[in-house]
Amino acid sequence: MAFDLDPFAMVAGAAAGGGLFLFFLALYGLRRRPSQPRRPLVKMLTTRTAVAAVTGGLVLVITGWPVLAVGAVLLVFAWRGLSGGAAEERAAMSRLEGLAAWTESLRDTIAGAAGLEQAIPSSIRAAAPTLRPHLRAMVDRLHTRMALPEALARFADELDDPSADLVIAALILNSRLRGPGLRDVLGALAVSAREELDMRRRVEAERRATRRSVQIVVITALVFAALLILFNPGYVSEYASTLGQAVLVVVGGLFGAGFAWMRRLARFDKPTRLLMGGGGHG
Repeated sequence: MAFDLDPFAMVAGAAAGGGLFLFFLALYGLRRRPSQPRRPLVKMLTTRTAVAAVTGGLVLVITGWPVLAVGAVLLVFAWRGLSGGAAEERAAMSRLEGLAAWTESLRDTIAGAAGLEQAIPSSIRAAAPTLRPHLRAMVDRLHTRMALPEALARFADELDDPSADLVIAALILNSRLRGPGLRDVLGALAVSAREELDMRRRVEAERRATRRSVQIVVITALVFAALLILFNPGYVSEYASTLGQAVLVVVGGLFGAGFAWMRRLARFDKPTRLLMGGGGHG
């Protein structure tokens, strides 16, 4: 199978890759992630880049189509996103469950006539692993004589979660006013967090069908295209020309837009936070 690797086609492939990247960037933007323990970014990018390079190289060798090779590279980078944010939603539900348990622990500790300054350090032992680093950081700030409301506000910024803002807002108000009833408020907020967790679990179960449909459509389209290229090369031989590569850019862009739209339908949009930037900077 002979294909001409026209320089113009290679430039068109690079332009297609850049265009699709800008399209996804415009569609989803850049989100600020919560500062929690996670896999090092450099290691993650290195692994994914290696897989993308190998995949793109194999596609280029087999087909000789630079546009298809660029599309394969982009697909490797975007593959996890085709699940419609399932991993992010699972992490958010795990964080919400840990928040509910921590709120209950804090309520019980306060019931023993302990103030917030004593109850918060004591609650670290019973906190979920996702909350412990942030709680330890808050306790360290309190040890450096930072005011409790400011330390709580920074804690809220680190968690970056709307549900956590409700609990922390109640703690901030109590730390300033020192009024009674905090234990009852924390109990009600813990119950509310549990109810929200149950609701999100039910919604997540329903969204799995949509995510599965997205993955089936993507895999079916890829398998069909691969079978045509491997077993009926004459049918797709027109794509080897410069004009064919340009048409392939349009086709790939349409497929990418369709996949992005299906992913958007299956994604959970996080509500707006109650506390924004209350902890200051630095």
